[in-house]
Amino acid sequence: MSKLKFLFLYFCCMLSMDLLASPAKQITVAKDGSGDFKSIQEAFDAVPLNNNTPVLIFVKSGTYKEKIVLDSTKNMVTLVGENASGTILTFDDFSGKLGQNGIKISTTTSASTRIVADDFTAVNITFANGAGPVGQAVAMLVDGDKARFINCRFLGFQDTLYPKRAGTRQYYKNCYIEGTVDFIFGWAIAYFDHCQLNGKLDAGFFTAASTPENQSHGFVFNRCTLTGSAPAATYYLGRPWRDYAKTVFLCCEMSNIIKPEGWHNWHKVNAEKTAFYAEYHSREVGGISQARVQWSKQLAKSDVKKYTVQNVLGGNDQWRATKGLSKLVKTKV
Repeated sequence: MSKLKFLFLYFCCMLSMDLLASPAKQITVAKDGSGDFKSIQEAFDAVPLNNNTPVLIFVKSGTYKEKIVLDSTKNMVTLVGENASGTILTFDDFSGKLGQNGIKISTTTSASTRIVADDFTAVNITFANGAGPVGQAVAMLVDGDKARFINCRFLGFQDTLYPKRAGTRQYYKNCYIEGTVDFIFGWAIAYFDHCQLNGKLDAGFFTAASTPENQSHGFVFNRCTLTGSAPAATYYLGRPWRDYAKTVFLCCEMSNIIKPEGWHNWHKVNAEKTAFYAEYHSREVGGISQARVQWSKQLAKSDVKKYTVQNVLGGNDQWRATKGLSKLVKTKV
Protein backbone atom coordinates (compact mmCIF):
# COMPACT_ATOMS: atom_id res chain seq x y z
CA MET A 1 0.00 0.00 0.00
CA SER A 2 1.41 3.42 -0.96
CA LYS A 3 2.13 5.98 1.76
CA LEU A 4 -0.39 8.43 0.24
CA LYS A 5 -3.15 5.80 0.20
CA PHE A 6 -2.33 4.77 3.78
CA LEU A 7 -2.51 8.38 4.97
CA PHE A 8 -5.82 8.91 3.17
CA LEU A 9 -7.36 5.80 4.74
CA TYR A 10 -5.98 6.72 8.17
CA PHE A 11 -7.38 10.24 7.82
CA CYS A 12 -10.81 8.89 6.83
CA CYS A 13 -10.80 6.50 9.79
CA MET A 14 -9.88 9.27 12.23
CA LEU A 15 -12.51 11.54 10.72
CA SER A 16 -15.25 8.96 11.10
CA MET A 17 -14.38 8.61 14.79
CA ASP A 18 -13.75 12.24 15.68
CA LEU A 19 -16.12 14.22 13.47
CA LEU A 20 -19.21 12.16 13.97
CA ALA A 21 -20.53 11.31 17.42
CA SER A 22 -22.63 8.35 16.23
CA PRO A 23 -21.91 5.55 13.71
CA ALA A 24 -22.08 6.85 10.16
CA LYS A 25 -23.05 5.28 6.88
CA GLN A 26 -19.94 5.37 4.68
CA ILE A 27 -19.86 5.77 0.90
CA THR A 28 -16.86 5.97 -1.43
CA VAL A 29 -16.90 7.80 -4.77
CA ALA A 30 -14.21 6.98 -7.34
CA LYS A 31 -14.11 7.79 -11.04
CA ASP A 32 -12.29 4.54 -11.79
CA GLY A 33 -15.15 2.43 -10.44
CA SER A 34 -13.29 1.21 -7.36
CA GLY A 35 -15.81 2.82 -4.99
CA ASP A 36 -19.55 2.55 -4.43
CA PHE A 37 -20.34 5.21 -7.06
CA LYS A 38 -18.58 7.00 -9.89
CA SER A 39 -20.22 10.40 -9.38
CA ILE A 40 -20.96 12.74 -6.48
CA GLN A 41 -24.61 13.08 -7.46
CA GLU A 42 -25.09 9.32 -7.32
CA ALA A 43 -23.71 9.34 -3.78
CA PHE A 44 -26.00 12.23 -2.79
CA ASP A 45 -28.96 10.40 -4.34
CA ALA A 46 -28.16 7.40 -2.12
CA VAL A 47 -28.65 9.48 1.04
CA PRO A 48 -32.20 8.83 2.36
CA LEU A 49 -34.81 11.57 2.28
CA ASN A 50 -35.50 13.05 5.73
CA ASN A 51 -32.12 11.75 6.80
CA ASN A 52 -31.20 12.01 10.51
CA THR A 53 -28.14 9.72 10.55
CA PRO A 54 -24.59 10.88 9.73
CA VAL A 55 -23.41 9.96 6.24
CA LEU A 56 -19.70 10.05 5.44
CA ILE A 57 -18.78 10.25 1.74
CA PHE A 58 -15.14 9.75 0.76
CA VAL A 59 -14.16 11.12 -2.67
CA LYS A 60 -11.04 9.84 -4.38
CA SER A 61 -8.95 12.26 -6.44
CA GLY A 62 -10.22 13.21 -9.86
CA THR A 63 -12.18 15.86 -11.73
CA TYR A 64 -15.91 15.26 -11.41
CA LYS A 65 -17.66 17.36 -14.05
CA GLU A 66 -21.28 17.26 -13.00
CA LYS A 67 -24.05 19.52 -11.76
CA ILE A 68 -24.65 18.59 -8.13
CA VAL A 69 -27.52 19.20 -5.72
CA LEU A 70 -27.88 17.94 -2.14
CA ASP A 71 -31.63 17.89 -1.44
CA SER A 72 -33.11 19.87 1.45
CA THR A 73 -33.92 16.81 3.59
CA LYS A 74 -30.64 14.96 3.07
CA ASN A 75 -29.05 16.36 6.20
CA MET A 76 -25.92 15.37 8.14
CA VAL A 77 -23.67 14.66 5.14
CA THR A 78 -19.88 15.00 5.35
CA LEU A 79 -17.93 15.04 2.09
CA VAL A 80 -14.18 14.31 2.34
CA GLY A 81 -11.78 14.59 -0.58
CA GLU A 82 -8.51 12.70 -0.92
CA ASN A 83 -6.79 16.08 -1.30
CA ALA A 84 -8.08 19.57 -2.01
CA SER A 85 -6.14 20.35 -5.18
CA GLY A 86 -6.79 16.96 -6.78
CA THR A 87 -10.45 16.40 -5.85
CA ILE A 88 -12.39 18.78 -8.09
CA LEU A 89 -16.14 19.21 -8.48
CA THR A 90 -16.90 21.45 -11.45
CA PHE A 91 -19.40 22.46 -14.12
CA ASP A 92 -19.60 25.33 -16.61
CA ASP A 93 -23.08 26.90 -16.51
CA PHE A 94 -23.44 30.69 -16.38
CA SER A 95 -26.20 33.27 -16.25
CA GLY A 96 -27.73 33.82 -19.68
CA LYS A 97 -26.66 30.45 -21.07
CA LEU A 98 -29.51 28.48 -22.62
CA GLY A 99 -30.23 25.41 -20.53
CA GLN A 100 -31.14 21.97 -21.83
CA ASN A 101 -34.80 22.78 -21.13
CA GLY A 102 -34.63 25.82 -23.40
CA ILE A 103 -34.82 28.24 -20.46
CA LYS A 104 -32.03 30.73 -19.82
CA ILE A 105 -29.90 29.93 -16.78
CA SER A 106 -29.96 32.46 -13.94
CA THR A 107 -27.29 33.27 -11.37
CA THR A 108 -28.86 30.81 -8.94
CA THR A 109 -29.26 27.98 -11.44
CA SER A 110 -25.71 28.49 -12.73
CA ALA A 111 -24.32 26.90 -9.55
CA SER A 112 -22.06 23.91 -10.16
CA THR A 113 -22.81 22.60 -6.67
CA ARG A 114 -25.82 23.52 -4.53
CA ILE A 115 -26.19 22.48 -0.90
CA VAL A 116 -29.76 22.81 0.34
CA ALA A 117 -29.56 20.36 3.26
CA ASP A 118 -28.57 21.29 6.81
CA ASP A 119 -25.51 20.08 8.77
CA PHE A 120 -23.29 19.68 5.71
CA THR A 121 -19.49 19.52 6.03
CA ALA A 122 -16.91 19.46 3.22
CA VAL A 123 -13.20 18.78 3.74
CA ASN A 124 -10.40 18.89 1.16
CA ILE A 125 -12.58 19.56 -1.90
CA THR A 126 -12.29 22.02 -4.80
CA PHE A 127 -15.60 23.49 -5.94
CA ALA A 128 -15.28 25.22 -9.32
CA ASN A 129 -17.19 26.85 -12.13
CA GLY A 130 -15.27 26.48 -15.38
CA ALA A 131 -17.33 28.87 -17.52
CA GLY A 132 -14.63 31.54 -17.39
CA PRO A 133 -15.10 35.35 -17.28
CA VAL A 134 -18.53 35.35 -18.92
CA GLY A 135 -20.64 36.96 -16.17
CA GLN A 136 -22.34 35.38 -13.17
CA ALA A 137 -21.17 31.78 -12.81
CA VAL A 138 -21.49 30.26 -9.33
CA ALA A 139 -19.17 27.49 -8.15
CA MET A 140 -20.91 26.83 -4.83
CA LEU A 141 -24.35 27.89 -3.58
CA VAL A 142 -25.28 27.15 0.04
CA ASP A 143 -28.91 27.31 1.17
CA GLY A 144 -28.60 24.96 4.16
CA ASP A 145 -28.03 25.89 7.79
CA LYS A 146 -24.93 24.88 9.79
CA ALA A 147 -22.65 24.29 6.80
CA ARG A 148 -18.89 23.89 7.25
CA PHE A 149 -16.07 23.98 4.70
CA ILE A 150 -12.57 23.02 5.84
CA ASN A 151 -9.49 23.24 3.61
CA CYS A 152 -11.66 23.73 0.54
CA ARG A 153 -11.07 25.72 -2.64
CA PHE A 154 -13.65 27.77 -4.53
CA LEU A 155 -12.66 28.67 -8.09
CA GLY A 156 -14.39 30.98 -10.53
CA PHE A 157 -14.70 34.56 -11.70
CA GLN A 158 -17.87 36.57 -11.03
CA ASP A 159 -20.10 35.30 -8.17
CA THR A 160 -17.90 32.33 -7.23
CA LEU A 161 -19.31 31.63 -3.75
CA TYR A 162 -22.98 32.22 -2.92
CA PRO A 163 -23.87 31.89 0.80
CA LYS A 164 -27.46 32.43 -0.19
CA ARG A 165 -30.30 31.98 2.27
CA ALA A 166 -30.91 34.58 4.97
CA GLY A 167 -30.46 33.35 8.52
CA THR A 168 -28.39 30.31 7.60
CA ARG A 169 -25.01 29.90 9.26
CA GLN A 170 -21.85 28.91 7.43
CA TYR A 171 -18.27 28.40 8.59
CA TYR A 172 -15.21 28.44 6.30
CA LYS A 173 -11.81 27.45 7.70
CA ASN A 174 -8.47 27.49 5.85
CA CYS A 175 -10.23 27.91 2.51
CA TYR A 176 -9.06 29.49 -0.75
CA ILE A 177 -11.61 31.61 -2.63
CA GLU A 178 -10.90 33.34 -5.92
CA GLY A 179 -12.84 35.49 -8.34
CA THR A 180 -13.40 38.92 -9.82
CA VAL A 181 -16.73 40.70 -9.33
CA ASP A 182 -18.71 40.17 -6.09
CA PHE A 183 -17.17 36.76 -5.74
CA ILE A 184 -18.51 36.25 -2.21
CA PHE A 185 -22.13 37.40 -2.10
CA GLY A 186 -25.48 36.61 -0.48
CA TRP A 187 -27.83 36.94 2.50
CA ALA A 188 -26.37 34.30 4.83
CA ILE A 189 -24.32 34.64 8.01
CA ALA A 190 -20.86 33.43 6.97
CA TYR A 191 -17.65 33.34 9.01
CA PHE A 192 -14.34 33.04 7.15
CA ASP A 193 -11.50 31.92 9.42
CA HIS A 194 -7.88 32.08 8.18
CA CYS A 195 -8.95 31.98 4.53
CA GLN A 196 -7.19 33.31 1.42
CA LEU A 197 -9.13 35.57 -0.96
CA ASN A 198 -7.61 36.03 -4.41
CA GLY A 199 -8.68 38.83 -6.77
CA LYS A 200 -8.13 38.03 -10.45
CA LEU A 201 -7.97 39.98 -13.73
CA ASP A 202 -7.98 43.77 -13.81
CA ALA A 203 -10.39 44.91 -11.07
CA GLY A 204 -13.28 43.80 -8.89
CA PHE A 205 -15.06 43.51 -5.58
CA PHE A 206 -14.32 40.88 -2.96
CA THR A 207 -17.80 40.89 -1.43
CA ALA A 208 -21.39 41.91 -2.10
CA ALA A 209 -23.44 41.17 1.01
CA SER A 210 -27.22 41.45 0.96
CA THR A 211 -27.76 41.11 4.71
CA PRO A 212 -31.39 41.54 5.84
CA GLU A 213 -32.03 44.56 8.04
CA ASN A 214 -32.94 42.50 11.12
CA GLN A 215 -29.99 40.09 10.84
CA SER A 216 -27.19 40.83 13.31
CA HIS A 217 -24.33 39.60 11.12
CA GLY A 218 -23.50 39.18 7.46
CA PHE A 219 -19.93 38.25 6.44
CA VAL A 220 -17.07 38.15 8.96
CA PHE A 221 -13.45 37.60 7.86
CA ASN A 222 -11.04 36.72 10.66
CA ARG A 223 -7.28 36.70 10.04
CA CYS A 224 -7.70 36.22 6.31
CA THR A 225 -5.30 37.18 3.51
CA LEU A 226 -6.52 39.33 0.61
CA THR A 227 -4.25 39.20 -2.38
CA GLY A 228 -4.27 38.56 -6.11
CA SER A 229 -2.76 39.11 -9.52
CA ALA A 230 -4.74 42.30 -10.23
CA PRO A 231 -2.94 45.66 -10.53
CA ALA A 232 -2.46 47.86 -7.49
CA ALA A 233 -5.50 49.70 -6.10
CA THR A 234 -8.08 47.94 -8.28
CA TYR A 235 -10.17 45.94 -5.78
CA TYR A 236 -12.81 47.07 -3.30
CA LEU A 237 -13.40 45.13 -0.10
CA GLY A 238 -17.10 45.16 -0.83
CA ARG A 239 -20.22 46.88 -2.04
CA PRO A 240 -23.81 46.58 -0.77
CA TRP A 241 -25.96 44.32 -2.92
CA ARG A 242 -28.75 45.31 -0.53
CA ASP A 243 -28.82 48.45 1.60
CA TYR A 244 -28.22 46.77 4.99
CA ALA A 245 -25.15 44.83 3.95
CA LYS A 246 -22.86 43.87 6.85
CA THR A 247 -19.21 42.92 6.27
CA VAL A 248 -16.37 42.96 8.80
CA PHE A 249 -12.64 42.27 8.39
CA LEU A 250 -10.66 41.43 11.54
CA CYS A 251 -6.84 41.38 11.60
CA CYS A 252 -6.62 40.65 7.88
CA GLU A 253 -3.58 41.06 5.65
CA MET A 254 -4.43 43.15 2.61
CA SER A 255 -2.11 43.46 -0.36
CA ASN A 256 -1.70 46.51 -2.58
CA ILE A 257 -4.56 45.46 -4.88
CA ILE A 258 -6.98 46.94 -2.31
CA LYS A 259 -8.19 50.44 -3.18
CA PRO A 260 -7.26 53.00 -0.49
CA GLU A 261 -10.93 53.99 -0.05
CA GLY A 262 -11.75 50.34 0.65
CA TRP A 263 -15.50 50.30 0.07
CA HIS A 264 -17.96 51.20 -2.71
CA ASN A 265 -21.58 52.31 -2.25
CA TRP A 266 -22.81 50.71 -5.51
CA HIS A 267 -24.08 54.19 -6.44
CA LYS A 268 -26.58 54.00 -3.55
CA VAL A 269 -26.11 57.09 -1.40
CA ASN A 270 -28.66 55.82 1.11
CA ALA A 271 -26.65 52.64 1.63
CA GLU A 272 -23.87 54.74 3.15
CA LYS A 273 -26.22 55.26 6.11
CA THR A 274 -27.56 51.72 6.37
CA ALA A 275 -24.69 49.38 5.44
CA PHE A 276 -22.22 48.30 8.14
CA TYR A 277 -18.70 48.01 6.76
CA ALA A 278 -15.96 47.73 9.36
CA GLU A 279 -12.35 46.71 9.92
CA TYR A 280 -10.09 46.01 12.85
CA HIS A 281 -6.29 46.09 12.53
CA SER A 282 -6.12 45.55 8.77
CA ARG A 283 -2.46 45.08 7.86
CA GLU A 284 -0.03 45.55 4.96
CA VAL A 285 -0.26 48.14 2.15
CA GLY A 286 -3.95 47.57 1.45
CA GLY A 287 -4.89 47.85 5.10
CA ILE A 288 -4.00 51.51 5.63
CA SER A 289 -7.13 53.02 7.13
CA GLN A 290 -6.58 56.78 6.73
CA ALA A 291 -8.04 56.92 3.22
CA ARG A 292 -11.07 54.70 3.85
CA VAL A 293 -14.49 56.12 2.98
CA GLN A 294 -15.89 58.10 5.90
CA TRP A 295 -19.02 56.00 6.15
CA SER A 296 -17.05 52.82 6.95
CA LYS A 297 -15.90 52.05 10.50
CA GLN A 298 -12.69 51.19 12.30
CA LEU A 299 -13.52 48.98 15.28
CA ALA A 300 -12.12 49.31 18.78
CA LYS A 301 -10.63 46.34 20.62
CA SER A 302 -13.72 46.18 22.80
CA ASP A 303 -15.89 45.73 19.70
CA VAL A 304 -14.03 42.63 18.54
CA LYS A 305 -15.49 40.41 21.29
CA LYS A 306 -18.77 40.52 19.40
CA TYR A 307 -17.18 38.70 16.47
CA THR A 308 -16.07 35.36 17.89
CA VAL A 309 -17.15 32.29 15.93
CA GLN A 310 -19.59 31.38 18.68
CA ASN A 311 -21.14 34.84 18.95
CA VAL A 312 -21.63 35.10 15.20
CA LEU A 313 -22.76 31.55 14.41
CA GLY A 314 -24.05 30.11 17.68
CA GLY A 315 -27.68 31.14 17.28
CA ASN A 316 -30.56 30.09 19.53
CA ASP A 317 -29.49 26.44 19.40
CA GLN A 318 -25.89 27.34 20.38
CA TRP A 319 -24.41 25.57 17.36
CA ARG A 320 -20.68 24.95 17.81
CA ALA A 321 -19.27 25.33 14.33
CA THR A 322 -15.76 24.21 15.29
CA LYS A 323 -16.78 21.12 17.25
CA GLY A 324 -14.94 18.01 16.08
CA LEU A 325 -12.65 19.89 13.71
CA SER A 326 -9.50 20.15 15.82
CA LYS A 327 -7.70 17.46 13.81
CA LEU A 328 -8.95 18.74 10.46
CA VAL A 329 -7.86 22.36 10.75
CA LYS A 330 -4.23 21.26 11.06
CA THR A 331 -4.34 20.01 7.47
CA LYS A 332 -3.51 22.86 5.06
CA VAL A 333 -4.74 23.12 1.50
